[in-house]
Formats: sequence, C-alpha cells, structure tokens
Amino acid sequence: MTIHTEKEGIFTSVCSLDCPDQCGLLIHKKEGKIIKVEGDPNHPVTQGNICNKVRNMAERLYDPKRLTHPLKRTGPKGSLQFEEISWDDALQIITDKWKDLIKTQGPESILPYSFYGNMGRVAAEGMDRRFFSRLGASRLEQTVCQAAGKEGYRYTMGGGFGTDPEETSEAKLIILWGINAVSTNMHQVILARKAKKHGAKIIVIDVHKNQTGKMADWFIPIKPGTDSALALGMMHILFAEHMVDEKFLETYTIGHEQLRTHVKKYTPEVVSSITGVSVDDLYQLAREYGQSTPSFIRIGNGLQHHDNGGMNVRAISCLPALTGQWLHKGGGALKSNSGFLAFNTAAMQRPDLLANKQTRSINMNLIGEALVQKDKPIRSMYVYGSNPAVIAPNSNLVKKGLEREDLFLVVHDLFLTETAQFADIILPSTSSYENTDFYTSYWHHYIHLHEPVIEPYGESRSNHHVFQQLAHYMGYTEDLFKDSEEDLITSALENTKNEYMKEINFERLKENRFMKADVRPLLPGKLKTPSGKIELYSELMEKDGLNPLPTYNPIVEEGDAPFLFVPAPNHNFLNSTFSNNDKHIKLEKQPKLHLHNKDAQAYQIEDGDPVKIFNDRGECELTAAVGENVLPGVVVSQGLWADEPGKKQLVNTLTPDRVADMGGGATFFSGRVYIEKVISN
Repeated sequence: MTIHTEKEGIFTSVCSLDCPDQCGLLIHKKEGKIIKVEGDPNHPVTQGNICNKVRNMAERLYDPKRLTHPLKRTGPKGSLQFEEISWDDALQIITDKWKDLIKTQGPESILPYSFYGNMGRVAAEGMDRRFFSRLGASRLEQTVCQAAGKEGYRYTMGGGFGTDPEETSEAKLIILWGINAVSTNMHQVILARKAKKHGAKIIVIDVHKNQTGKMADWFIPIKPGTDSALALGMMHILFAEHMVDEKFLETYTIGHEQLRTHVKKYTPEVVSSITGVSVDDLYQLAREYGQSTPSFIRIGNGLQHHDNGGMNVRAISCLPALTGQWLHKGGGALKSNSGFLAFNTAAMQRPDLLANKQTRSINMNLIGEALVQKDKPIRSMYVYGSNPAVIAPNSNLVKKGLEREDLFLVVHDLFLTETAQFADIILPSTSSYENTDFYTSYWHHYIHLHEPVIEPYGESRSNHHVFQQLAHYMGYTEDLFKDSEEDLITSALENTKNEYMKEINFERLKENRFMKADVRPLLPGKLKTPSGKIELYSELMEKDGLNPLPTYNPIVEEGDAPFLFVPAPNHNFLNSTFSNNDKHIKLEKQPKLHLHNKDAQAYQIEDGDPVKIFNDRGECELTAAVGENVLPGVVVSQGLWADEPGKKQLVNTLTPDRVADMGGGATFFSGRVYIEKVISN
C-alpha cells in the first residue's frame, strides 16, 4: 500500500460516496492533514464541480467524535458504556465467539451486514466476501437500493447499459423521472443545462417539487407508485398518433405488436385517474416526447422503491425503443451504466470458498424480521459500510432485534453510529482517503484507482486489513487471505470477459489514475437480452412468473391511513452518512414534512408547525412545510435524520419492510401514515 507521505501538497483522489457522479477530487494537505477538498478540473465528466457533502469532507474526517480505538461494551445494550481495548483483544473476542457459535449453532448463525457506505470495491466486496464464504456464514441479499429497478431494466435492455451521460448534452428533450438530480446526480443537471443552452427542454416527473423540480421547464407531479401507468399512457398515445419508429421496432425489438395491442386499454382518461396527471398534460407529454429527437430519460431511484418498483422501471425503459432514440447520439435512457465497467467479481470475491451452496440468504430489507425470528436465529451480526438501525425499513423492529442480549454484534465504522450503540465490540474504520481501492461509477464510464493520501486515523484499520486478521485468528491458512489490495485489484481487472474493459489493467490504471471504458453505442449491435434485442415482450419475465409486458400494478393497500408517505433523500446527507456531523446538520437545518395546502387547512396546520406522522410501525415528529410542492394526499420528508434525545425524527420507523415485485427490492415509498398537529403544552 503506497501512502502519499508528503506532509504538504495537492493529491488526486476520488469521491467514495454511494453517488452516481463519482467525482474526481484534489486533496490539499498541510502538516499531514487534509485542509481542503476540491474538484479535479481535469476529470472529463465532473470537471472540478463537487457537492457540499464532499467539499466539507475534512470536517467529517477530523470530527472529534470519530472513533480512534476498539471498544468493548461494559453495560447494558444501548447504554453507551464502553471501554477501550487493544486490537488483539478485540479480534480474539470476536473469533472466540464465532468459533463457539460455529461449533454449537452452525456457521449460518453468523450474518454479515454491509452496503456501500464506501463505494471502494475492495472495501465493499473484496476480502470480506472471501472471509465470510470461507466461514460459511449466512449470505446477505444486498437489495436496499437498486435491486427492483435493476431487474426491471435488465428485462428490457439486458443489463446496466444505457446512454453515455457525456452525450446527453446533445439531447433536445431531457426527462428527469423520479430523481432529485440536483441533490443526487448534480453533473447530470450540469449536462442538462448545457443541453438547454442549445434549445433542449427539461421535464421533471416526480412526487415532490424539490430542487430539481423547481429548475425544470415543466414539472409534472405524479401520485406515488403510478409511474408505470404514466409510461403506458404515453405509449398509448405514441402508437395511436403514429409517433413510433416502425423501422426501429421491426429491426431492434421484439414484442412491439403485442405491446401495441396491450396499451390500448391505458387510455388518457384511465391513466389520468390513476396518476393524477391531467389528460391534457398527458397528451402534451407524449407528443413532446414523440416529436423530439434526441430525447433522453434519466430514470431515478425513487420510483423503484415501491411495491411495483421493478415494473415502474421496466415500463419507462421501453419508451426510447418506441421512438427509436437509441440510434441518436444523446438519446435513449439511463438507469445504471454499471454493466460497462463490470469486472471479474469471482476472482476478487472467491464465492467458490462457500462449501455449502445451500447456505441460507437473508434479504437486508427484512433484517428486522430476521433478527427477531425464533427459528434458526441470528446469533451474531458483523456490520460494516452500513447503519441498519437508521437505513433499514421498519426500524423499530430492527432496534428490537439489535437490543437482544444474546445477539453478539460487531460494528466496524468511523463513528459510534446508531447501530454501534448496541454493539458488543466496535472497531474503528479508516476512511476511503486512507485506503488503496478502485472505483467504478454506475453513471459515467470511468474507473478510478485510489491510493491513500493520509495515514490511518488513530488506530483505525481498513476492511481489507481487518478481514485478513480475522482470517488469521480463525486459523485460515490459505494464501488467498494474504493477498494485498493491489492483488485484489489486479485479479478484478483480469479476465473480465467484458469487451468494454479490454484495455484496462492495474498497471495502466496506476499510471493514468482514471480510465474510460471502451464504450460504443448499444445499437446497432446485440444486447445481452435472450433475444439480443430490446424486449418489449419478455419471455424471461413470463418464465419468472411476471407479466411479460409492461403493466401497471397498484401498490399494496395497507390499512386506512389517509396519506401516502415518501421519505426522500435530502441535499446534505447521503443516507445516514453526514447525519451525525454538525456541519452538515447545520446546512440542512431541520427535518421537514412537505404537505399540500388543502391537507394542511383540513388539519389546521400552518407552515412551521410541529406535526406528528404515525402508523402501526411507529411515529415521527417533523416540521410542516406547507405549499403546493406535493399533491393532496401525499406527504414527503427529506433525509435520514436519526433520533436525538427528546426527538422522534427517524422516518424509517414508518416504512414498510415488504419487498418489491422484482429483485427483492425495498418498498420505502409505499407506506401510508396518519398526520396530526402537535399541540404544545
């Protein structure tokens, strides 16, 4: 591992946050510490522009609350009573406990719980995967984010392959659908504004007129979970008014005739009653889309976090095929571009180490249920790169599970997170700026190598280092547990079978710092669908027990609570990251609940009033933001604000832990709540 040992200077870096933009950075150091983070103007896509989250990263890295030593719990769970111990003691306690559990309960009694708090591939899916496969632990289905939409898009397009975002500045119509891009994909907004200077129109479709909606030329509010109906209504008009590219449909798609018949029932009147979009607006939207070339749709994460989330994305992803947009530079759609940078995961992760191929797997959206189940209970959980006490749905049930005295909980993190408060052992983690790793964007086409720019903070250690040590303490002697970060990166970039990555290897990446995949237009060409074409009718979906045509299925009706609740992201946090840092809390100010004027009047709520929202899972108290930024019957919050003493503001106490129609995805946005004004004493 090469550490930039110079005490002062400017060093290239890359943002590690779970964000599509994956910005190139310049790190300024003085006396061995980071004093400034700015964008790298030489990065081809991000071009020196970065968000507030990263700009203020130094305050997070040197936050006095950051962990510096391993800790052992000394009091009851949740009491925050810990004592410092050595790394040797911590590793011995953990592995002794696991050896005993394996002997008495079996290895499946142990569960790793992780996600992409650090998008570094070595940190998130390297030595950890090798270790837990060798141990035989229960497997985690990492489905909390893009699982449903990924599947919906795959059925249509064959995988994570979409428009090159760098080309979208040439589009004449840009639809940002279910994405608050100003806060979560800022460089797509920059590209859209560049297109606008050349005459493009920007349309935003969302449940909330957030910062992105306010910058649009036309904002279209929609009822939560009805996006597939809107897409099908557009298709109805495109076919009926002969705005489809028949030659494209014949050449590059299958199922267009079945789709043509299927969408006849999605009349503008029917679709308007479902979506809340007026008939006139539906016609205008379809006509503008049908008559604009190139047109581009950026499909966001929000609309997939419903019971019907996979089908929402599936339906929208069919639209560019109807008008032949994939043949026009800047046209098409983008949900994820991860397929272009696919690497050799098997060589890096070594799934062959798992002896029992029938080892159980647990959906991370159901972690609350899994932690309280009596049959084959989870006896130990190792958490890294995630904070399930805050980010998992139905968090009161999650908390109940974490409070179990018989659950041996280990947390490896930078801070004493809400999850770590229930831990038996807490391990201090390095930040990405202290690690060697590689990064692959799921939006643009660049892969980055990162080498440490600062020394590890206190006694913190990387995921890679800790799993090597855990393997040693468990007595695993295989050489593969001795592989360095560089070894893992090298193996990941060799024999990828990815035609877009043929020219990229560790040596070239080390020399160039970042490289672009050899991306070519998807069409003409053969897609990775079973037919090699865009599948408007999918036999694979039929085989999987799903409707082979894009279809509107309503979200689950849960109880009689009057409001649909959408807990969206905010501008200054990224999931639970930054929600405990004073600078970012100050920037975001306070957690709000957006509701419509009519609803506020009916409940005698005024702007700025404290309000309580609740259902049978829990309750929150937020500050009312009254206006016309949401439709009547819909309330929207922003950000994962963790509970503080005397406050109830953790929105995931209210969210359902059902799974979506595809991929086992999350249904955060398909819950319902009651609302009432809080009367102060």
